[in-house]
Amino acid sequence: MCEMAILGKQQEIEQMDEWQPVETAPDGVTVMTKIDDEKGIRNEQKLMRCRYLWWFPDRSMYTYYAPTHWKHVD
Repeated sequence: MCEMAILGKQQEIEQMDEWQPVETAPDGVTVMTKIDDEKGIRNEQKLMRCRYLWWFPDRSMYTYYAPTHWKHVD
């Protein structure tokens, strides 16, 4: 039982380092974001989602694009 719990936590930790679809991003938390589509990978930067807008971490300005992926900040 304990080994399964440890294995589950390990998988959770590994998933935190992987890029996730932007729809699953937490609200109000600074995360690493990127656009990854047929044109390639670009706009990798830290942003914070607040409902439907993506803001710079200091909330000074929102972006004029929506990222496609996110992951936890290292």
